[in-house]
Amino acid sequence: MSEYTEVIMDRNEIDILRQLLPDENQLVAPKPSQPSGPSDHWTLAVLLERAAYLRQMARHGDGSAGETLKEYASHSAQLSVRSRSGVAELHEKFADVFYVLDGCATLVTGGSIANSNHVAPGELRGDAVQGGVRQPLRSGDVAHVPANVPHQMLLDGDNTLTCMVFKIQEAD
Repeated sequence: MSEYTEVIMDRNEIDILRQLLPDENQLVAPKPSQPSGPSDHWTLAVLLERAAYLRQMARHGDGSAGETLKEYASHSAQLSVRSRSGVAELHEKFADVFYVLDGCATLVTGGSIANSNHVAPGELRGDAVQGGVRQPLRSGDVAHVPANVPHQMLLDGDNTLTCMVFKIQEAD
């Protein structure tokens, strides 16, 4: 394996791909389809294929894996997979729009974040959302979480969640 490959892929990715692929020369994550026109387009089939790769990463990591599909001037499109509940979070300047592609979870919004701390400018994380509203999310559902609102994804048992996440910068 080349040094270049090891720089790009962390050890967990390499181990997972070694299990999934028989030939080391095939150690490449699936590539997004290139847009064929002036707009971006990702089919469900392509997203779910990419999610299968991310699901393996989530299971062998901290329970979450994702990738940015495209960055735009004031928002981004991301693919996210969860195999475990997430931490509580709050984005001071970005709203999250979740479009569930597969699986189910409970989205907790509002309330406050227990044991919160700043992990980056405008980004808070903590143990749990306390006093929030719980909403079940299933395949096909869309949820909007405005900027500055605590939120957390909770998963039960062996459930997983695959969703598109659109991070949208809100005006100051």
